[in-house]
Amino acid sequence: MNKTKAPQISTVEAVIVLLVVLGIMSAGVIGWGLSPQVPVLLAMGVVTAWAMFRGFPWSAVNAGIKEGIDKGIVPIFIFILIGAMISTWIAAGTIPTLMVIGFKIINIQWFLPSVFIVCTLVGAAVGSAFTVTSTVGIAFFGMGVTMNLNPALVAGAIISGGIFGDKLSPLSETNNLASAVVDTDLFTHIKHILWSTLPAGLISLGLFAMLGHSNTGTSLAKINQTVAILNGHFSISALALLPIVLVFVCAGFKMPAIPTMLLNIFVSAGLILFEQPQLSMAKLTAIINTGFVSKTGNTSVDTLLSRGGIVSMMSMVALIVVTLSLGGLLVKFGLINQIMTPVAKHLNNDGKLVLAGVLTCIGVNVFVGEQFLSIILPGRAFRKAFNDGGLAGNALGRVLEDGGTVINYLVPWGVGGVFLTTTLGVPTVQYLPFVFFSLLCPIISIISGFTGIGMAHLNQQSAVKANHVTATEA
Repeated sequence: MNKTKAPQISTVEAVIVLLVVLGIMSAGVIGWGLSPQVPVLLAMGVVTAWAMFRGFPWSAVNAGIKEGIDKGIVPIFIFILIGAMISTWIAAGTIPTLMVIGFKIINIQWFLPSVFIVCTLVGAAVGSAFTVTSTVGIAFFGMGVTMNLNPALVAGAIISGGIFGDKLSPLSETNNLASAVVDTDLFTHIKHILWSTLPAGLISLGLFAMLGHSNTGTSLAKINQTVAILNGHFSISALALLPIVLVFVCAGFKMPAIPTMLLNIFVSAGLILFEQPQLSMAKLTAIINTGFVSKTGNTSVDTLLSRGGIVSMMSMVALIVVTLSLGGLLVKFGLINQIMTPVAKHLNNDGKLVLAGVLTCIGVNVFVGEQFLSIILPGRAFRKAFNDGGLAGNALGRVLEDGGTVINYLVPWGVGGVFLTTTLGVPTVQYLPFVFFSLLCPIISIISGFTGIGMAHLNQQSAVKANHVTATEA
């Protein structure tokens, strides 16, 4: 039986298609301020029409969509659980308690650097910037808004700290993935990425200290009023912090994200029933499903704490599905590899390799919108080029983190960007300038490549082994 040969795509054609896709999405989301679902869906339609015109069978379109979505099934389920966890944490008094404690112990004049440091520590403990943002991040965001700080700036401090902590953690999924892609020991990988993450973290801390030091607009009366409202309408107690403690306990036992969240939702629901024994199961399930609705009578507090629920994540789930479908098509038709592979073969020094690797990771984030693929695809494409150039797997691993992992949170239609916008209520394009950590990492990585500072090179024996591995994979 004869198999239909796939159409051959030139590099120029691939570039044109990708530029059209980028133009549609950026014009819709950034230019016209549209919700990203429709521009991404339109871009997907354009790519599908092009593929059919070029002679790709419909079965290839189906396969591309399925393969793309398959990579997002677990993250989608995790985000659904996060929606349920947010609403139960508010109803159980966990997030309100964190806000009350925060107002008492955090120095208002150094609020932003304090937020950055705490989010870094929590992120390092749990290994997930998503978890940091959706738990303590919401509490800090509420505090910042109460203090009349720029919401985008507060979001930037929360997100930067969460990502920094994620990069320091052995529990981080992206750290584990990147080290596996480049075949490097996890702790060796984490140690090497410190060459860029540590300077980026310290500079970010300094910038937040400068921007957040003068809080002349802060009203202590408003803060005291907010604390009084929280005390009057929520269960503020040490017991309400049990879900937070549970997150750290589960992280200590290296429990995966899904069972950790399911257990946390169950415990939080139990706390709600313990604090409000008169609450019916119908109302409890409504909180989990449609979210918590704050009814304190104070507009600011009600706006901040009316959130969460499974339903709140459905818009994001829809975007993830269409974005991953688009990414699956771009990969299936060879458009991404058609550009990455030739570039990787014509790089002749460390600086050019690192620059090309970082830009490629950023490009995959922009076109595909998926964090894991921004690590996997460039990792495969550049591994041989890095080995041939005498660079160790650690060097490529750092490039994948600095151009791939941290940038996904800055893409309006990316999985990370959509999640953060949904969780904090701040559009990606507004908080983007203040996520200093993510903006600095690729810059520092590129500088490192051209100066040689912190670059890991292969010795002769390791080079022979690495070339043998890449030849075998090829």
